[in-house]
Amino acid sequence: MRGTPCTSSKITKLEKGQGIIVYFIWKIQVFFQMPIFLELIPYLSDIYGLNSFFIVLYSMYKRTLKLSRNYSSFLFGARSTGKTTYLQKHFLPETTYFIDLLDVEIEDRLSQKPSLLKGILDKLDSNYTHVIIDEIQKVPRLLDVIHQYIQKNEKRFFFILTGSSAKKLKAGGADLLAGRAFLYNMFPLTYLELGEDFNISTYLHYGGLPGIYNLKDNSDKDRYLKSYGLMYIKEEVWNEHLVRKLNPFRSFLELASMANGEIINYKKISNQIKIDAKTIQRYYEILVDTLLGFTLNAFNTSIRKQLILSPKFFFIDPGIKRALNNTLKVQLIPKTYAYGKAFEHYIITQVFFLNHYLETDYKLYYLKTKDGAEIDLIVEKPDSSLICIEIKSTDNSTSVNTTNLKNLAEDLQCRNQLCLSQDLIPRKEGGVTYLHWQNGIEQIFKN
Repeated sequence: MRGTPCTSSKITKLEKGQGIIVYFIWKIQVFFQMPIFLELIPYLSDIYGLNSFFIVLYSMYKRTLKLSRNYSSFLFGARSTGKTTYLQKHFLPETTYFIDLLDVEIEDRLSQKPSLLKGILDKLDSNYTHVIIDEIQKVPRLLDVIHQYIQKNEKRFFFILTGSSAKKLKAGGADLLAGRAFLYNMFPLTYLELGEDFNISTYLHYGGLPGIYNLKDNSDKDRYLKSYGLMYIKEEVWNEHLVRKLNPFRSFLELASMANGEIINYKKISNQIKIDAKTIQRYYEILVDTLLGFTLNAFNTSIRKQLILSPKFFFIDPGIKRALNNTLKVQLIPKTYAYGKAFEHYIITQVFFLNHYLETDYKLYYLKTKDGAEIDLIVEKPDSSLICIEIKSTDNSTSVNTTNLKNLAEDLQCRNQLCLSQDLIPRKEGGVTYLHWQNGIEQIFKN
């Protein structure tokens, strides 16, 4: 059994002088975050015939995540969010050893005898500084070997371990290296990462999974997202023995996607599927644990109003949500209810992603009274100051859109009130700042 360096074998066929040129330019790109490498790749490819590893680098979007190269780390994320590609770009192939547990033979041998990993590590050349193990949750017992190795050889390697769920590792008895590794999450692409390729209509329809942006035909995008749903059920849920019966979970996924962005009603879904509410609650926990979704808790306040306290649930991606409830063929038309809900979903996921990537430690909430008045998003900063946010898909926002926001925010003594929309004209009126959503998100994360 053998792992591989973090590149294809063809790189060894580059002549020494060519390799030095590539290595030097790559060093500049990695350590100084300069775009020179990406700009030169087409020319280098023509001259030197660079392999597919570098073509992957060229075609990949620059991610916001900043993963440390000087400490061991876990990188968690849902399937196909770009974890492996990110690591291939982030770490030098000459110094990184890669073990892919999606390889059935490697997974089988390490599952039977995890101590084999120590033998692999002991035999690695001294030039290797990092070891990446992809899909670590497939063999959780490897963490014991890694933990012991770090204790005895603390400065020999930095380990980068990817997977879909920290809780799945813990359930397998793993201790996540007892604080000897940082924890990171990766999500679908943000509008910032897509840059010039971002289109709001495309994102609301198909989401931000990187694979979508390699496809030109909309029918192929539909097939990709449908396949994603099937693979999630098979690989992440059934093969990992997270549920006992598959059909009720399939039905749950469709109903949960239809209720995306709504307050969770365990009893209602329980009655529709004919299983107990506790099982429905566990199903939601599976979605959160596998990073396919997240909950938005109700803001707990002492204001004198009848408040709803149950959480809302959001899938991490509009495309995944639309695939699961079979609405990929349904066009989202501006100024409709469905478009407004999709736009709100999009904004909340972007804030959620950036909160993780920028490590701002904001707490995110919503607030809704029992008579229906609502604040779409409340951001609580570490200093306990609040940002109260109304989200509207309109391109012509008015004070009519923010009546509930102003009334509830006043009760909360929230002085920072934002209305994020597609209106291009910024202004402040009646205590509310009206901003285009891009400027609004920038304002949320402004120091």
